[in-house]
Amino acid sequence: MVGIILASHGEFANGIFQSGAMIFGEQANVKPCTLMPSEGPDDLKAKMKDAIASFDNQDEVLFLVDLWGGTPFNQANSLFEAHKDTWAIIAGMNLPMVIEAYAARLSMDSAQKIAAQILPAAKDGVRAK
Repeated sequence: MVGIILASHGEFANGIFQSGAMIFGEQANVKPCTLMPSEGPDDLKAKMKDAIASFDNQDEVLFLVDLWGGTPFNQANSLFEAHKDTWAIIAGMNLPMVIEAYAARLSMDSAQKIAAQILPAAKDGVRAK
């Protein structure tokens, strides 16, 4: 099963992890990784490495991060570089994206295919009235 890292500045990743579990149920091989005000980039990278090490399959990892170019993205990207053929990163994390990723991993075993699958749901989750 594809492992998923939810990464953010502050507690956002923990909150969206909890919300996802309320809607879709508890998920194996999903870990929130937060960058707290007292921490630096290396602290977040260590959390990401520990999360990945806990996954059943470390060959397929999907990072859902809060902000393109922010520290969570940059740290995920530094890990991604050695796994470009199998890992994926999507920035702009939102709850529709997370739920779609949970559903997609039931039938897909590729982080990159799941990333492509969840983009429409992520974009459709942003609306104005």
